[in-house]
Formats: sequence, structure tokens, C-alpha cells
Amino acid sequence: MPDTDAPDRPNIIWIMADDLSWGDLGCFGGEKILTPNIDRLAEEGLRFTACYSGSTVCAPSRSSLMQGLHQGHATVRNNSAPGGYRHNLQPDDVTVAQVLQGSGYACGLFGKWGLAVEDQTGRPNEKGFDEFCGYLNQRHAHNYYPPYLFRNTERIEFPQHAGHDHTAPNEYDRQGRITPNGMAEPGAARYSFDVYAEAAEEWVRENADGPFFAYLAYTTPHQAFEVPELGPYTDRDWPMLHRIYAAMVTRMDDAIGRVLDTLDETGQADNTLIFLTSDNGYSHRGVGEAPTLDEFFGHHGPYKGEKGNLHQGGLRVPTVARWPAAIEPGHTCNHAWAYWDLMPTAAELGGAECPATDGVSIAPILRGEVHRLADRPPLYWEHGNAQSVRLAQWWAYRSDPEQPVEVYDADQDPQQQHDLAADLPEVVSRVEEIMASEHEENLYFPAPGQSREEWEAALAAEGIELPVNIDV
Repeated sequence: MPDTDAPDRPNIIWIMADDLSWGDLGCFGGEKILTPNIDRLAEEGLRFTACYSGSTVCAPSRSSLMQGLHQGHATVRNNSAPGGYRHNLQPDDVTVAQVLQGSGYACGLFGKWGLAVEDQTGRPNEKGFDEFCGYLNQRHAHNYYPPYLFRNTERIEFPQHAGHDHTAPNEYDRQGRITPNGMAEPGAARYSFDVYAEAAEEWVRENADGPFFAYLAYTTPHQAFEVPELGPYTDRDWPMLHRIYAAMVTRMDDAIGRVLDTLDETGQADNTLIFLTSDNGYSHRGVGEAPTLDEFFGHHGPYKGEKGNLHQGGLRVPTVARWPAAIEPGHTCNHAWAYWDLMPTAAELGGAECPATDGVSIAPILRGEVHRLADRPPLYWEHGNAQSVRLAQWWAYRSDPEQPVEVYDADQDPQQQHDLAADLPEVVSRVEEIMASEHEENLYFPAPGQSREEWEAALAAEGIELPVNIDV
């Protein structure tokens, strides 16, 4: 049973995998990939079956997470704007790390940032993180043998990776060990995930006196599909791509296990709240030879849609939380919540002053005080021309402002086969109000329904000329 006298200021670890899917995890029904440490988190904690990511793609999902704002208010609303411009967090944007840092938390980020490139404002050390190791640009994070990573504001150079082409296949020997293509000395290669995962483990140990906030923004299992060792999948009678993918997930699980070991060794396990989630819905439709990755591993999960769209499958992500001092183990929660709820939750638990957000604290659920929040406001997303709303039990979707709103039962009709809009005019009316009121103009991205020509005219009227920095 939870300790009702537990300290009020837990350490908080947010582990966010990249493109992790329902079928990858044993605790969500996956049968092929070994994830014992993530399964342990679920067994010792709480499974969330109605957690929604910040967006359906990488950068905006991270913006909503860090800012506590949905996509109608967040600063970054797509991976890039038309023409290739990548927007960034602005000097007056406040992150959850800044909120916790102001309350005495040490804050560390390990993995992928995606909210500013090297010559922009909004880099991690400017946004509340005392320590950063990883990638700034999510496009660079597609390469697991990159020319450099960042440690705070300085580059960690990997000259031994020169010549590596992450878009081309690598070779694996009979023991399942990689020979990264194009390298003069492949034996000297450093797998980027290992570099920042080791830095994270060291940082957690160094800050064991707490309180601390660790944001483990893992890049696995997003492509490129490359891994140092195939491990337990070396001799599986699977396509090579499928073995590589499974090994990437299990390598991530191993790293999570080492974090758990560190917490045990330092006596911090009981009062550390750990979340494990994925940055968006599954993204492997049709990838690889038949059976494809999504067919083989069951990536699509129970919901219609995938990464890049605003059906539930693009947003509803497998999530677990463990906090031994407060969470009673072995339970499942179907309460709808979203990434922008992290900031008010962390602020409440950390005794910090929280700025205005679109979220609400789910701390009462974590403490077992309630099973769902009675005053949960609607959840809102926009991406391109599409908009979606989770309103009570209803999932509402509109592909374009010129198209009608569709309404489905979020749980009873996960494949969105029965549009109930005609039977629920009051719900449709409320959803239309939400879609209109929750969007605030952001000149750096076209609004839903706004053509590129209209958007560019609006930029010109404000004298804004956006650079192309997609590869910076």
C-alpha cells in the first residue's frame, strides 16, 4: 500500500520514447519484443490507456509537453513550416523545467530536444535544464552515428563517424554485431543512444539527494534502424529489419533498467515518480518486407489513424507511471489526459508556482484519491488543416474547417466506424465552439484552413521573412 506520509516533493522522471507503439510493450499486449523493465514499471505502477500526446508529430508534441499548452496555444505547431523553417521556443516561453528549477529541482535533459537549433533561442540550458546531452535538431536524431552531439552548449565531436550513411543498410556479423557502413574504423563507433543514456544514469546518481527532474527524451525506436547488437534477436527467424527494430526497443528497456537500478542503489526509488510514454502515435505503416513492422509487431494498436493525422491512433499513446510511495501497483486508468497536464502536475507535486496552462494536475489520480477528474476540461489538437477534440467520452474530428465535424465514442468505437454527429447536435455545437475558441494565431504556421498563399501574405504584411533552416 502507498505510504500516506510520503514526502510531498518527489523526484520526477519523464521517459519519452520516439515512435514507440502499443505492440512494442508486453504490458500493453505485445508478444514479440522483450521489455521486462517497462513491464516492471507497469506491474509496480499504473497503466494509462487514455493518455494523449501533445501532437501527432515530434516537435509540436514536445512543445506542448514542455509548455503545458495544447496545439492551439503552443509555440511550435509542426516539425517545420512550409518552405522548411523550424520554429523555436521564444525567450518568454516557460517550460516545466523552469517551473521546477525555480522550486529547487535539479533538471536534466538527455536525448532529443527538437525545440531550437544551434543558432536559435530556446535551447535546453536557456529553458531550465542544468544539464543537457543529446540532439538539438530532431532531423539530426535520425542518425545514431552522428558527426556530433551536444553536451550543454558544446559539441561532442565524433570524427570516427565520418562517411557513415544512416539511410543505407549496415552489416551484422554472426554474433549480431554491427559494422556501421562507411566508417574507416567501425570498431570506434559510438552509438548515440548509449552516449546520452550513460550521461543520464550518471546524472541521476549525482543528483540522488534530489529533488530532481529528469527528461529522458529517447530517440529509439525512431529510424534510422540501426543498433550495435541484435542481442536476443540475433538468431530469430525474422527479417533483419524486424530484428534490428526489436533490438532497439530492448536496448532502450535495458537503459531504463539501469536507471531503476540506480534509484534502488541510491535509495530514491520509493519517492521517484516515473512516467514512460511515446511522443506520438505509431508510424511504421508499410515499413519493411511483408509482414511489415506494424503488421508483425501490432503497432497500429486499437485505434484508427497513425502518426501525422489527428485520429486517435495518431495521439493516444501507451503510458505507465510508477511512484511506489503513492501509486498502488497493478491498476489501469482510462481517464483522458494529455501531455500539457504534466506542468501543473509537476508544479503541484514539486511545490512550485505554476503559470497559466491548458492542463490540470493529475496528482489526485497518481495518489489514488480519485479515479478520474470531474472537472477535466476538453482536450484540443490541431495539425495542418485538421482539428480534434476529446470531450467527455466523445472523440470529435474535422479534417478541414470546411468539412463537417465527426463524432465518435472514444472507447466503444476505437476505429471510428460510426459517426454519431447527426444524433448529437449539442456535442457538435460545443465542439465547433472549442475548435474556434482554442486556436490562437501563430504567424509561424498556417492556421487550419489557411492556404499557403494566405499564410505567406500574412507573413509579408508583418514584415516577417522566414529562413530555411531545416538541416541546421
